[in-house]
Amino acid sequence: MMSRGVTRVVRSLVVRQAAGPSRYFSTATVRTAASEAIGAGMFNVNPGKVSERAAVTWMRFPVMGARNCATVALDAKAQKEEKHADTGSIGGAPGAPDDKSIVSYWGIPPEKVTKEDGTEWRWTCFRPWETYKSNLSIDLKKHHVPSTFLDKVAYWTVKILRFPTDIFFQRRYGCRAMMLETVAAVPGMVGGMLLHCKSLRRFEHSGGWIKTLLEEAENERMHLMTFMEVSNPRWYERALVFAVQGVFFNAYFVAYLISPKLAHRVVGYLEEEAIHSYTEFLAELDKGNIKNVPAPAIAIDYWRLPLDATLRDVVLVVRADEAHHRDVNHFASVTI
Repeated sequence: MMSRGVTRVVRSLVVRQAAGPSRYFSTATVRTAASEAIGAGMFNVNPGKVSERAAVTWMRFPVMGARNCATVALDAKAQKEEKHADTGSIGGAPGAPDDKSIVSYWGIPPEKVTKEDGTEWRWTCFRPWETYKSNLSIDLKKHHVPSTFLDKVAYWTVKILRFPTDIFFQRRYGCRAMMLETVAAVPGMVGGMLLHCKSLRRFEHSGGWIKTLLEEAENERMHLMTFMEVSNPRWYERALVFAVQGVFFNAYFVAYLISPKLAHRVVGYLEEEAIHSYTEFLAELDKGNIKNVPAPAIAIDYWRLPLDATLRDVVLVVRADEAHHRDVNHFASVTI
């Protein structure tokens, strides 16, 4: 009786499946797999009863979910995609070891991006339309004289922070620049994030400041990626980055919640100190105390530098960027 009841249920399922618009698996494939499973002792079935064998054939495999194609075909396809995946490296150049970037969520390869000369674009961390030529004519000596109480707090806070930095790095300007950029890339991200949340809470526009601050953070990060090519930080300097970034991120986050004007004024004075540091960097390069090595490829593409550009050219454009960030943040201090 039990066998007949099961057989009726199975037959009804088979009829429904046959009447449907599609069939997800082959009956021959399923029966073969069921026969192998029965032979392996996975089921206790009477070989003489065809109805029980059919019940097992149709009741075992729907639990595993529908299949649209053969497993062998899926495995071959996965191996082919894994073999031919075109991904970018940590530094942004495709094909390098330790690839971590993802080309496409859907497995569709992106459009091939080329330079103006037709050569393939090698970076995934930025695209050709995000590159630019830095304005080297910007005023580097501009200084905001602290007038209000918050201005003075911001000014002396930055001056106090510069003292231990000078003692730690001394004349090692390559590592100094790298350390400076790990800190300088934080304020734009924090400010942009908080203004983003504020815009959502108040159902209002940000006046373009969210995008401006996030672009500033990305630009500072590109400074870091550039100096990583010419400077090799020591293990304790990397550890220091963890500590300083953790403290500075939270301190700036709280300061921005309390007073965005104070926070942006602090960044404005930090950028003034950055201009001073890069000016000293250039002086050491001109004296020959630091070797004027060729510019990294990432810097040549990002700032559209000539192919024969050197480290000095990189420092010049980075210093101009810092002057631009100085003006933006001093302006934000009286606008936001």
